Amino acid sequence: MLVDNGFVVVSKGEVADVCIVNTCSVTDTADKKCRQAIHKIVSANPNAFIIVTGCYAQINPSEVEQIEGVDLVLGAKEKFDILRVMHSIEAKEQFERVQVDKIGNNSFFEPIFSAGDRTRYFLKVQDGCDYYCTYCTIPFARGKSRSASVDTTAKSIHKAIAEGAKEIILTGVNIGDFGKNTNEKFIDLIRCIDNITDDVRFRISSVEPNLLDDNIIRIVAESRRIAPHFHIPLQSGSNRVLNLMKRKYSREVFADKVSKIKQYIPDAFIGVDVIVGMRGETSDMFDETLSFLKGIPFSELHIFPYSEREGTKALDIFPIVSQQEKKYRSEILHQLSAKHFEDFYQSQKGKTKTVLWETTKNTKIMNGYTENYLLVTAPFEADKINTFQKVVV
Repeated sequence: MLVDNGFVVVSKGEVADVCIVNTCSVTDTADKKCRQAIHKIVSANPNAFIIVTGCYAQINPSEVEQIEGVDLVLGAKEKFDILRVMHSIEAKEQFERVQVDKIGNNSFFEPIFSAGDRTRYFLKVQDGCDYYCTYCTIPFARGKSRSASVDTTAKSIHKAIAEGAKEIILTGVNIGDFGKNTNEKFIDLIRCIDNITDDVRFRISSVEPNLLDDNIIRIVAESRRIAPHFHIPLQSGSNRVLNLMKRKYSREVFADKVSKIKQYIPDAFIGVDVIVGMRGETSDMFDETLSFLKGIPFSELHIFPYSEREGTKALDIFPIVSQQEKKYRSEILHQLSAKHFEDFYQSQKGKTKTVLWETTKNTKIMNGYTENYLLVTAPFEADKINTFQKVVV
């Protein structure tokens, strides 16, 4: 938006006039990293106008405002008014240093995409969440679930393809809830994407198990456009912990979804989110998770130690799990994940897959991901970059 209106992105090493920090606040660690990033940017650009926006700014605007060097704090909704704000500042008009409205009032959504590189694009198709899990601040930071229509989203997809996208990753806070405010469903978007004939590949990011319709799995199994790659948050393999978290499914529902994926798509990559050390998670409950996961054919775990967040219902749950115990449980699951990851890679040897080649810092080799998310390398060939190729792994 800024570039389209006369601003220029600085080159590496060049001092900026305006710096925008788009923050995360999903954990305590995220808050800490955001503060460190702000300090670093202020130090590197001492005369720049510093704007902080995003989830940390939305949830804790007064804390952000007090960080030395911050000139303006914008909420999640207000960041889309950044041009108006910048024009008023350039005109030397008075402005409020903190502009953060209640996120629950926000019904605005527009599908937007960004190019991670020249090959891979990230398309945000949904924002917000209505679930209010006991450990999570996302509804307070992002507001209610909302998305654009399938037709509007499709226009953004075709725009990304016209720019040169070869792989488009569908992202959002709770993308399985797509269409809730437009009387459509996520599967309607999936069907639309599956009918696209351009030379492009799609990946679906994280989908809640209770929102992963069996028909979506069947479409992906038969699709030439949608990658056989699923990311499904489990959070715990203990139904008692899932109940404490106020998740909307049981471990049996999760197991059924994974079983169906493997039934229809044996080579699918399945990533799984797990939280360890949730308040109230006893050793027995963790053992339930460990035992459950040992019987699940996942490809990789994403493991998060539980992080206490102000204003969440989880703070009323006891007992509290110590940091040492969280670290211990994390390590056990990391070891299990490493074994599954290695086993999955070994199982793919000798199979023919389609890779999308990308450049690397090493000019002698090129990297690429297969449709089922195997990272492969080969000797560098300039004419192969940004193209699909069938290879034997």
